[in-house]
Amino acid sequence: MLGYVRLEMIRITRDGGFVIFGIAMPVVMYLVFTNLGLAPGDKQHAAVFTMVSMAAYGALGAAFNNGSGIAEDREAGWLRQLRLTPLSPAQVVAGKVVTGITSVVPGIAAVLLTGALVNHVTLSPGQWLAVIALLWAGTIPFSLLGLGNGYRLTGQTAAMANIATMMSLAIVGGLWVPVDGFPGWLRTIAEWTPSNSYAALSWNVAFGEAPGLREVAILGGWLLAFGLYAVHAYRRAGRTL
Repeated sequence: MLGYVRLEMIRITRDGGFVIFGIAMPVVMYLVFTNLGLAPGDKQHAAVFTMVSMAAYGALGAAFNNGSGIAEDREAGWLRQLRLTPLSPAQVVAGKVVTGITSVVPGIAAVLLTGALVNHVTLSPGQWLAVIALLWAGTIPFSLLGLGNGYRLTGQTAAMANIATMMSLAIVGGLWVPVDGFPGWLRTIAEWTPSNSYAALSWNVAFGEAPGLREVAILGGWLLAFGLYAVHAYRRAGRTL
């Protein structure tokens, strides 16, 4: 399975969508928000808050981009070819999940490095490690949602659905604009989104607080829901191959 994961990673890194949505755009948006005074709060607070937000946004872009490739593979007959290899269906799905959570690393690293080198963000070693770990592990639900869309929808439709879902979760979840400025009804919705809980875990750590149990529970619930959706979509796709 390692060979399969390595092949998938090579394919992803050659994908323009991965470079744009997973790495370049989050870094550019981070620099724009923080250096043009568009982020709320004082300069240091804005640099830290927006750093976590844009790292989370880049991770979402990479996770969903991985799912879009599934639909293209299915239409191109790649999934049928994989069924002729020694890889079991479970290994194929596991390989895509591993690929997805691996592909988010460059985007997270790029934004965090930009925060440290350009905006001089200073966190303790423990905080840096915790933020990295939470941003990385927290992408699993989104990777599953992207895979579910990839197995369930056609190539072009899956790509559009994943981009629309990613952008909606980023905006409503408060990754672009803090939810504090939302109307009351929209803020209530935002606080139940997986993207808000995902970023909130790292926001808390970056500002010296412990990750909230509420956010952990909400993200865990979405993980279960998206996992069930991905399994259902995979089984449905298997019947149509």
